Amino acid sequence: MRIHRLDIEAFGPFATPQHIDFDQLSAQGLFLLNGATGAGKTSILDAICFALYGAVPGARQEGKRLRSDHAAPGAEPRVVCEFSARGRRFEVTRSPAWDRPSARGRNGFTTQQAKTLLRERVNGTWEEKSSRNDEVGAELSDVLGMDREQFTRVVMLPQGDFAAFLRSKAGDRLELLQKLFGTQRFESVERHLAQQAAVAAGAVQENTAELTMLLDRVAAERQQLDDHQAAPGDSAGTAATITAGQEPEEWLAEAEAEVVAVWQRRQDEATEAESAAARLAGKFQEAQEKALRHGRLGAAMQRRILLELAAPRAHENRERLSRHRRAAVLSGQLEAVDAAARKLQAATALAAGIRSTMDEAGVNPVNPTASLEVVKASCAVLEARLPDEQRLDGLATRMVAKRAESAEHAAASEAARSALEKLREEVATVESHIGPLEPVAEKLSELEREAAAATELVGIVGRYAAAADDLEDITGKHLQARSASQDVRQQWLDIRELRLANAAGELAAALEDGVPCAVCGSEDHPNPAAAVRSALSLAQEEEELKERFDATERAVGELAGQVSEAAQVLAGLKAQGGSADAAEAESKRADAQQALSAARKTAASLETLRSRQQSLAQRIDLVEEELSGSLANAAQASSEVSLLEEQHADLEKELAGLRGGFPSLRERLDALSAERTLLQAATDAERNVESAVQAQEDAIASLGRVLPESGFGSAEEARRELLPPADVVGLEKDLADFDAESSRLDELFAGEDLVLAAKEVSIGELPLPDTELAGVKLLAADAADKARAAALAAGLAGKSSEAVSRFRKAYIELADAGKEPRNKARLLAELADTVRGSGDNSYRMSLNTYVLAGRLEQVAIAASERLVAMSDGRYTLQHTDAKAARGAKSGLGLEVVDEWTGQRRDTSTLSGGESFMASLSLALGLADVVQQEAGGVDIETLFVDEGFGSLDEQALEQVMDALEGLRDGGRVVGLVSHVAEMKQRITSQVQVVKGRHGSTVRIAELVPA
Repeated sequence: MRIHRLDIEAFGPFATPQHIDFDQLSAQGLFLLNGATGAGKTSILDAICFALYGAVPGARQEGKRLRSDHAAPGAEPRVVCEFSARGRRFEVTRSPAWDRPSARGRNGFTTQQAKTLLRERVNGTWEEKSSRNDEVGAELSDVLGMDREQFTRVVMLPQGDFAAFLRSKAGDRLELLQKLFGTQRFESVERHLAQQAAVAAGAVQENTAELTMLLDRVAAERQQLDDHQAAPGDSAGTAATITAGQEPEEWLAEAEAEVVAVWQRRQDEATEAESAAARLAGKFQEAQEKALRHGRLGAAMQRRILLELAAPRAHENRERLSRHRRAAVLSGQLEAVDAAARKLQAATALAAGIRSTMDEAGVNPVNPTASLEVVKASCAVLEARLPDEQRLDGLATRMVAKRAESAEHAAASEAARSALEKLREEVATVESHIGPLEPVAEKLSELEREAAAATELVGIVGRYAAAADDLEDITGKHLQARSASQDVRQQWLDIRELRLANAAGELAAALEDGVPCAVCGSEDHPNPAAAVRSALSLAQEEEELKERFDATERAVGELAGQVSEAAQVLAGLKAQGGSADAAEAESKRADAQQALSAARKTAASLETLRSRQQSLAQRIDLVEEELSGSLANAAQASSEVSLLEEQHADLEKELAGLRGGFPSLRERLDALSAERTLLQAATDAERNVESAVQAQEDAIASLGRVLPESGFGSAEEARRELLPPADVVGLEKDLADFDAESSRLDELFAGEDLVLAAKEVSIGELPLPDTELAGVKLLAADAADKARAAALAAGLAGKSSEAVSRFRKAYIELADAGKEPRNKARLLAELADTVRGSGDNSYRMSLNTYVLAGRLEQVAIAASERLVAMSDGRYTLQHTDAKAARGAKSGLGLEVVDEWTGQRRDTSTLSGGESFMASLSLALGLADVVQQEAGGVDIETLFVDEGFGSLDEQALEQVMDALEGLRDGGRVVGLVSHVAEMKQRITSQVQVVKGRHGSTVRIAELVPA
């Protein structure tokens, strides 16, 4: 980047607008920025940094006021910098935050926020880019390619910091070089390779885990087939089963062969066990069947004996049951005769009881049936009219309620009418009070503003009086100090004149005859001057008076600043009206407060009255609605009462004839219902008696017809042979059991098993004893358990054989598939470690550091070209990638080569002047390399702030020769210094002149001496 123009106003020590044309200075390629100490040389560099980054360099940023104390109170601090970078031309204008005098601001000042404006020159015209601080900062950072810290290290080397890069640590160099050369892409390559290596390692780990799982499963299958099972928790893992140096594929083949051999052996054992179990099972089954046959034969013989003993009792029961069955044929007729007699007796008793009840009730008709029909008809008529009587009662109740409702509505309408009249009178009263208060309340806002202004004016008048007193006091002190300073100045000038006048006498005292005069060169001294006092005493007195004058001038300057500040405060207060009469201002404040208090009371009363008016209006609306509703409800209730009275009279006339002397239809109906019940009971009783007599006669006739055929002489004889149902059931069951047992025994003895058992008994072939049979059974069961265990073991061995074969095949396929990912992961891991600076990388130098080390090597070469010239061929800078101590990362080291001794040493061993030359050369070399780097920062303007005072005359001459050589490359270097030799050597200068009212800047083109 190249700076073209800089405008400064009210910034730092510059009170008035200053303009610096760097294009004019750049014509020589080298210019000097000089001036007295404290004049503001470094402030020009601060202005450039502030324009580009919104802050000044280094520690000067903290606590420093950027606005000039010498500027007029209303002058806005401003810096304008025009520069070009990356083929584009920009103009940036910045103003820091400052306090502007204001009549309304707190303490007389208003804080103005910082402002920024960025413009770009496009096609010969300036176009505005942005006026937001953040947007301008982002745009400039992108264009310049450096932040403020890097800018001050590479482009603008401030006091005490220009050797920081030379002595900085490798980490600090890495950060700066990376930002300047834009090597972040190499860090991205490092991260990308690390990510790829991690992904590849994860795939290998997954493949290894799957292979290990397959080996573990084969080991588990193999362990299950072990003839000698280990205790729970003692099973060995896969790593213990594979011997040292043995390949997993070889171990898998051995395991598969072993499992297949075990499977075949267990199959043979299962076949032999199954054959032995079948043989013993057949032997046991044959002995068991023979024992069962003989057991069944013995049981059948015992049952036959018992059946023969029970035969006589069965014959007797069979005869008894036969007689009962013949009598049971007549049981229906006998029961019918007995039932008809009981029914006739009950019907006769019931009829007699009903007659007695009717006599007691006074009901004794000649024909109960006819009387019953008449009573039923009357009841039907009365039941049909019962709802009419209930409706009559409802009409009476509704009439009473409607009369009360009508009276209530009438009273409510009268009350609403009276309340409405009172509310209307109250509304009229409130409205009469509101009218006079409204004009007063409308002026409340205006009175509040007037009262606030009057109160503020009283405070301003008080502060103005105090400020005027302070100004008068400080002004008096300033005048006294100025007068005293002028007196001291006059004394100093007098003694100075005396010393100059006495100089001729001092020279005359040293003249000798025949010796040339040091002033005119003559050997004759006709009239030498006489000395008044000694030169030493005059010089001492002059120095003392000069120091006193300087002290008084500083005091005067401080008091002048206080006078200016007090005058600014007083002017601000006067602009706000502070010069007004204090009593008048206090009187106005009291009047305004009193008027405001009265207006507030009036406004509060008005607000209360308006609220009351609104409330009364709402109540009037409600009361009017109530009055209208009450009148309508009263009229409707009166009409309903008249209609109900007419309906009640008509219905009462209709029901009077039906009551028959009873108070109500319900009471007459209850009486008729009781009479109907008695008549119905009497009629039913007579019918029941007649039916019972007829049934008894029919039952006796039916028994007489069937009795001769049953073999019994009378009905009583038949009743004696009848048995209870339980006895009949018992006899039938005993006979059925006897017959069934006889049939079963016949079938049992005819069966093949009993016939065979009888034959075996006849020839003496008896079954085995129980103890021998139990032994045979135990042998058969043991053989069967062994056969099942052998079959299960063979089945498990077969499944294990299939599983091991499947696992071995899967292992071989998975191992083949994992070879390429393993090779890739190993290659990526080694590559990632190398570019990260670990692994076999003994220098611990990352790819990014390696690239920057190459750039630093270029910087060292470029810097050495200038350092050789500056150091009279003694020193060069050399990049070193030697291993750092204690395993630290290497690659960004710098060392100085002493060509006179051939030794290399650290840059920290250089002296002050040597360190300045080395760091200046390094900064210039860094600018050269950055500018040459594709896409790097183009640095065409470079500032060096102080440091030349540490050089001797010869070294300064060599440095100046090297700096003047920069003109060939088109670069412009500004040197900030007040060294006298440099003022004579560099003709293009920016001179900063210090004055009591601020510094000024001027560009001078001097003619070489």
